[in-house]
Amino acid sequence: MANQSSFGGRCGVRVVVIGDRATGKSSLIAAIATESFAESITPVIPPTLLPPDLFPDKVPLTVIDTSSSLDKQSKRNEELKRADVVVLTYACNDTASFSRLSSYWFPELHKLEVKVPVIVVGCKLDLRDESQQVSLERLMTQLLQQFKEIVTCIECSAATQYQVPEVFYFAQKAVLHPVDPLYNIGSQALTDRCVRALRRIFVLCDRDMDEALNEAELNDFQVRCFNVPLQSSEMAEVKSVVQQKVPEGVNSLGLTFPGFICVHNMFLKKGRPETLWAVLRNFGYDNHLKLKDDFLPVPAKRALDQSVELTGEAVEFLNGIFRLLDSDKDRALRPAEIDKLFCTAPESPWNDAPYKDSAEMNDMGYISLNGFLSQWTLMTLLDPPCSLANLIYIGYKGNPAAALHVTRKRSLNRKKQTTERNVFQCYVFGSKSSGKSALLDSLLGRPFSNNYIPSTVERFAVNAVELIGGARKTLVLREIPESKVSNVLSNKDYLAACDVAVFVYDSSDELSWRKSRDLLEKVAREGDLTGYRVPCLLIAAKDDLTPYPRAVQDSVKVTQELGIEAPIHVSMKLGDSSNVYKKIVHAAEHPHLSIPETEIGKKRKQYHRLLQHSLVFASVGTAMAFVGLAACRAYAAKKNSSG
Repeated sequence: MANQSSFGGRCGVRVVVIGDRATGKSSLIAAIATESFAESITPVIPPTLLPPDLFPDKVPLTVIDTSSSLDKQSKRNEELKRADVVVLTYACNDTASFSRLSSYWFPELHKLEVKVPVIVVGCKLDLRDESQQVSLERLMTQLLQQFKEIVTCIECSAATQYQVPEVFYFAQKAVLHPVDPLYNIGSQALTDRCVRALRRIFVLCDRDMDEALNEAELNDFQVRCFNVPLQSSEMAEVKSVVQQKVPEGVNSLGLTFPGFICVHNMFLKKGRPETLWAVLRNFGYDNHLKLKDDFLPVPAKRALDQSVELTGEAVEFLNGIFRLLDSDKDRALRPAEIDKLFCTAPESPWNDAPYKDSAEMNDMGYISLNGFLSQWTLMTLLDPPCSLANLIYIGYKGNPAAALHVTRKRSLNRKKQTTERNVFQCYVFGSKSSGKSALLDSLLGRPFSNNYIPSTVERFAVNAVELIGGARKTLVLREIPESKVSNVLSNKDYLAACDVAVFVYDSSDELSWRKSRDLLEKVAREGDLTGYRVPCLLIAAKDDLTPYPRAVQDSVKVTQELGIEAPIHVSMKLGDSSNVYKKIVHAAEHPHLSIPETEIGKKRKQYHRLLQHSLVFASVGTAMAFVGLAACRAYAAKKNSSG
């Protein structure tokens, strides 16, 4: 049996055979199973298991026969939804059955959303009338252009055994060594993700970092992937062929990256995707051209209120990478330099939300070292596997398990009244136009803007905050749009990842204050119900405007009733914001403080006090009972001795 990890963890391939009635489906299956032809056969034969040693990959195939009748359609549909690959048959002696491939069968597959490779098979080749033959070459071109899921077209004959094994070999190959992730038929070139994977492999093999693979490096690559050394004559032949096709593919130092790409392109064009897959899988790639999970030892969080951070070793590596990429020494990375950083990753993870525009940049739009490290910190917090994978993609060669570490549970931090975290996530609540987005922009050093664009999705901002004494913590602000609050709080675990929650309101607007007050009470109540109680702060934004008098009085009263700090007054327009981030971090560093006292919480405390008192009285009563019993025994002993 083949190593399952060699084929993306597959231990078998499920082949479902479909097609019109009397196109030879059952005879085809019986022929591969028995290596013979039966004149009479059951209309639909039971599932057939083909042995693993039938083909070189040594992976067993389960072949499922189906009926084309309407009363068996639901059963066929169920099988199609479980298929790894579909074999679609037509009869070479029946042009109508070929026409129905495009008019009925492919539309049916699309309707069922069957997204697996399809092998088109012309059966009964021995019965084809040469004067009215359905020519494969003539008719298949249009079919291939119309239906991209077709990977192979082949004709066979169960009666003569002609190309019967090839049908199932191609079916297995389409699953174990898929071409689609590797090659774009439209552009006639390797896919971008395949080129990126090969670039990483090339860089890993180029030990002397001279941008060419010399004979020793090529030989090591060959031995690692295929367990067979390259002879000098073979190397010379490869270089000669490459140089003819791609002149820049070879230089005086060896095989360059364009030449490396050319070699693998040739294997694909020769119909040998298994060779390229052998290389990719040896370097840890799965069928989606991403690193497999067993190459990513992400530390497991035992509880939802734990988080993951970069270790000092990983931060040191990233500092070195930044210096290496910053070729012009301007202490900032241009977009082209970021693209270069991720050229060995499947794609740049920072091109889209939630990472795009979430970190500090300079006036030119280039990312600073602080922004660079903050971006990695955010990715590690939100998606640890993605962060670790990208560390490896860009060249981290240390022990992957030493790159990340899991923090202590937030609930335990509250009990111990301290935290060891370096990264704090703050949820930002508030009504529309209250100043939430301005709070995030200011953290990133962006100037205040009067152009208001309401947030409709969650947005992140991350930056380092310098505290008194020079210590630095990373603060992640997570803006929750007002329209999304009900949805997010319906998830009872949503507050588990929160270190501190802030509630922003426009201090000049009565309605804004009321909404933030209601949000504060709602979040505090949810924290009590779920057990994820978090420190809460009120932020009175737009302090440059005339305050709404009632809001000033009410806010002080509410904070006193809830037992949290008085509102923090800020004006992003006047640039008065730096102190607010330090206060947020201070609240996160003292997780037992600034937690609102709700009615639920007060009742729970009262219950625990009563319970403790009951236990104390019970303990005292038990002790007195023991004392009384001892006194009785002592009196009885004294009486007996005097008698």
